[in-house]
Amino acid sequence: MTGLLLVVDSPGGGVTGGERLHDAIANFAAVKPVVVSMGDMGASAAYMLSVPAQHLVARPSTLTGSIGVIMQRADVSGLLSRWGVAMDAITSGKMKDQTDPTSALTPEGRAMLQGLVDDLFGQFVQMVANGRHMPVEKVRELADGRAYTGHQAIALNLVDELGDENVARRWLDNRLHVSSDYPVAALLPAHDQHWYENLFGRRRSAMLEWMIGTQAEFFLKERAASLWLDGPVAILQL
Repeated sequence: MTGLLLVVDSPGGGVTGGERLHDAIANFAAVKPVVVSMGDMGASAAYMLSVPAQHLVARPSTLTGSIGVIMQRADVSGLLSRWGVAMDAITSGKMKDQTDPTSALTPEGRAMLQGLVDDLFGQFVQMVANGRHMPVEKVRELADGRAYTGHQAIALNLVDELGDENVARRWLDNRLHVSSDYPVAALLPAHDQHWYENLFGRRRSAMLEWMIGTQAEFFLKERAASLWLDGPVAILQL
């Protein structure tokens, strides 16, 4: 392989997954050219894994950036109390149950979880600073969690060029000094929907698609998938 054209179209995902992809792409980009072409979205963890590339291409309407980390914790203790259900946790330390939704979040627990998010956020900011060759302070100014359009992002040095996959391919061809007919091997991910069928059932899944249409069904699948993300995530919440 002489170079890599990475097509990104995602609102993000788990922090650790984004970190692993970031590091793999960074290792590849250290020896060979990498260009990223963003589709509808290249935000949060999807932006994290993109920044090691030497050239980032986004459409003017692409949603990108959204540099930040979120950890969500439900608290159902009040609801259980209303039902007359009491939960007792026997723990080895006072912080051990602070991610348990059946227990109330204490001020100390909130500070502990905030510390985790802050540390992960700092790592994210450093990745962007390294990949985009920007001062950490400048990245922090842009990293309040908001998304930017590709048109906005290019003015902020978050992406390098506006365009589609053809524009990204042209940059890579020029970098490699090859013609536009240079052979390209497409490496496509396998789409596994078994988890969704296991959750809703194959027949219900097909019926849902018939009742509400494929676009609405796709949206519900994406939202359901986000519920399976465990721990802190870097994901654009639309």
